[in-house]
Amino acid sequence: MKKIIVIGCSGSGKSTFARKLSALVNIPLYYLDMLWYKSDKTTLLREDFDEKLRNLMRKSEWIIDGNYQRTLEMRLKECDTVFLLDIPTDICLEGAISRIGKKRVDLPWLETEFEEGFRQWICDYSNKVLPKIYELLDKYRQGRQIYIFKTRNETDQYLQSLATASSVAEK
Repeated sequence: MKKIIVIGCSGSGKSTFARKLSALVNIPLYYLDMLWYKSDKTTLLREDFDEKLRNLMRKSEWIIDGNYQRTLEMRLKECDTVFLLDIPTDICLEGAISRIGKKRVDLPWLETEFEEGFRQWICDYSNKVLPKIYELLDKYRQGRQIYIFKTRNETDQYLQSLATASSVAEK
């Protein structure tokens, strides 16, 4: 486990999971939102974003947090491990709402409202985005470890088992 992607709906807990995973395995974490967005909510040109992403993926180890469907196949080709948080829509909505007004390390600005377009994207995710993700996971299954979590409890249990294994290995 050296090149890892963490994907899932907004509000699913991807960034929290990725931060905890990074701390446990000591692999640098990169957020696609921080690569794509500027602090004024504008974005890079696609070509510039793609070049930054390609440069990042040339590193020997990384965890990349974020969906970005347009570049998912590029990341799948390079990774050895995938974590998909396939969390129910209502939990994702609660997660996204709960972070409004909170400073985050994975976004270059402070969210001050729950925008309707963003809410709709979360509501549509399981029907419009998730099937395409599963198709790509099937296509790139060989040679990769793929973990699919359906609840936040499953992500917590995985991280706990990793922490336990790590502490046992240190003894």
